[in-house]
Amino acid sequence: MPKVIDHDQRRREIVEVAKKLIAEGGFEAATMRSIVAAAGFANGALKHYFASKDEIIAATFESVLQATALRLSELDSNASPVEALRGFVTGAMPLEAHQITSARVLLVLWEHSVANPDLARRYRDLLTSWRAELTARIAAARGGGESEGSPAAGVLADEIISVTIGANVASLMHPVGELADRYRAYVDALMERIAG
Repeated sequence: MPKVIDHDQRRREIVEVAKKLIAEGGFEAATMRSIVAAAGFANGALKHYFASKDEIIAATFESVLQATALRLSELDSNASPVEALRGFVTGAMPLEAHQITSARVLLVLWEHSVANPDLARRYRDLLTSWRAELTARIAAARGGGESEGSPAAGVLADEIISVTIGANVASLMHPVGELADRYRAYVDALMERIAG
């Protein structure tokens, strides 16, 4: 009886290998040859799952975006509006090693997405959904019937997104976790500004 292969699992394994290679050595480190070698596949086997490096990169980019979105969606639904906002912001900040690794992969892929309209669209879509979620959480945390579409909530959402992106970039230039206390202090001050 022939061995049954879970093709979706194999694709996920290839994407995880590509993430690891990108995190450790940048975009250039994730060649088809290095991916094949690190995954333990025969040379031609990769073509059964991805036709090109661009397909692997797109799948890797999507995987990181989905993991981030999933982490943010799994926040405690019973939390107060302020704690729900805090959880959302800290979920996007580089506070843990896995978040910093994701940031490293995204940073490499952001550069690649400039020349790839599909990757750029996926990232824009993520930022748009983050902004919408942030404005809703900010309005709820402020209470008083502020609308999700209020200009003030939008300005704060844009600030949080910009600080989060900057924090992720800055965290890559320091030992893992070195800036986490600074970022936690920012979140504390932000919550005080919004709810205090």
